Amino acid sequence: MTAETDARIAHLLHHRKAGLALGEPVVPPISVATTFHLPQTQGAVHSYGRAGQPTWDAVEAQLAILEDAEVVAFPSGMAAITAALICCLKAGARVMIPSDGYYVTRLLGRDMLQVYGVDVVPVPTLEMEAADFAGFDVIYIETPSNPGLDTIDIANIATRAHAAGARVIVDNTTMTPLLQRPLDLGADLVVAADTKAPAGHSDALFGHVAGRDAALMARVADWRRQSGSVPGPFEAYLVHRGLETLEVRLSRMCASAEVIAERLAQHPDVRGVRYPGLPGDRSHKAVGGQMTNGGFLIGFDLADAATAEAFLARCPLIEQATSFGGVHTAGERRARWGDDVADGFIRLSVGVEPVEALWQSIEAALGS
Repeated sequence: MTAETDARIAHLLHHRKAGLALGEPVVPPISVATTFHLPQTQGAVHSYGRAGQPTWDAVEAQLAILEDAEVVAFPSGMAAITAALICCLKAGARVMIPSDGYYVTRLLGRDMLQVYGVDVVPVPTLEMEAADFAGFDVIYIETPSNPGLDTIDIANIATRAHAAGARVIVDNTTMTPLLQRPLDLGADLVVAADTKAPAGHSDALFGHVAGRDAALMARVADWRRQSGSVPGPFEAYLVHRGLETLEVRLSRMCASAEVIAERLAQHPDVRGVRYPGLPGDRSHKAVGGQMTNGGFLIGFDLADAATAEAFLARCPLIEQATSFGGVHTAGERRARWGDDVADGFIRLSVGVEPVEALWQSIEAALGS
């Protein structure tokens, strides 16, 4: 982590201090109110639960410190993605999305955006580097892509897209603002599923949109209020708590992932290991530049679907779950969701278990 990142984390942990009155709780309380005392409409901080409420304020303040930008919170990552796209598109617009990215984003494009007159053009992540952006209104990217972990140069994409008159939206779920900063590299909006590493404990759905264009962010906030796509206060509290330990958890997860990836790459029954932190990986070019490190996600192939499923079932320290970024190491065979990967491809999200115990568990399951 850089000194600037360290300063952000320290500020996140103590930013409430200056505003606390004597005897007030250090941890923000959960406010479940949907109505507020409103004898007049002028000057009220809150008016109605769909427009805003204190527990959202607390977590949005944290995320704004990390993003160095305005933040609007949503009840899931897909709600955030939907809001960002809706607010940048209209009938007749064109959007480029990664054909190898998160599959629900592709479904949103196919089943919703196209129905309402948006031209959705899927392009593989690596091919976006040289794609013609002329005529596009939005270039939407994931880097690293999910689940293939391909990376592209955000600054280059942003420069080329802006020259063509397009906005750039970056899904930064896999990295978080601690490991990659798309807004600093020219992106117009960042979207993320805080369900993953920021919340960190697999018990809260949440997402956010971040941006530095006040007018565009006002439109995002209006979409939340008008659509009713609002997070719950208890989920906001859980994300607030998770964010306070995000840096500590990420440090362990990323360090362990590097160890596990190196060992998987040497295992005779494993092939096609993808981890940006490995010097031989085609995504390694981004590490140390736009990415702080290789992250906590690993992809690898086993012989076939049956072998992959048997490995996951045998390993006691891998949860068979379809998410990532939690404290528990989790893995799944991604082809079951229709991703364009080999039948035996596994996406592994490394958790906070002691790395040697985790590796011994993986190695034993591979060798059974």
